[in-house]
Amino acid sequence: MTIAERWQGVQARVAAACERAARPATDVAIVAVSKTHPVDAIREAVVAGAIDFGENYAQELASKMTELASANGPAPSSAIRWHFIGRLQRNKAKLVAGRVGLVHAVDGVELAEEIGKRAGAAVQSILLAVNLGGEATKGGVTAETAPALARLLAGVGGISLDGLMTMPPPVDDPEASRPHFVALRELRDRLRDDLGRPLPVLSMGMSHDFEVAIACGATHVRIGTAIFGSRS
Repeated sequence: MTIAERWQGVQARVAAACERAARPATDVAIVAVSKTHPVDAIREAVVAGAIDFGENYAQELASKMTELASANGPAPSSAIRWHFIGRLQRNKAKLVAGRVGLVHAVDGVELAEEIGKRAGAAVQSILLAVNLGGEATKGGVTAETAPALARLLAGVGGISLDGLMTMPPPVDDPEASRPHFVALRELRDRLRDDLGRPLPVLSMGMSHDFEVAIACGATHVRIGTAIFGSRS
């Protein structure tokens, strides 16, 4: 299958999942995870209709942004809304802050402050990463420590805390992710009441479980393999 065919298939599945959940399909942004895939693949996805693209590595993101900005032909860089979805090191914040629409995985006030300083005139939208599976190999705060950090992040200049993200432990059965997705939504609702701000974004769900995530309230699903195929 081509990238365009895979993209159309994912769109159809997202629309069907939204219909089952009694939600409009426009409620859910499909973030095409383009990490390790070449710029030509991104161009092909843009021509097919993709807008949101997610990268995990700051230097790879910066390189792709530069290459797309200097290229002629279809899929100009202005057609793309970038997302940084990986663990961002503070010394790489300058490559990301103010250049992407959303930073998905902030898990410390020091990183948030660095992003805010590097955002320039922009206010950088961020999400608080929550590690609900307790996996030592993944970043993110626990559900218990999230409220205190969220209160600190709400006071950092140059950023806007707009929601939460999570990545459940890998499983074969997509339904096994449901408790994690429900827990993130419930945590968001509690933080929304605590902070008195809407926190509209829930970034959760990937190629194997995004339909379950949509049923649980996801607003952003991060889909790589189902769009681009296996990683290089």
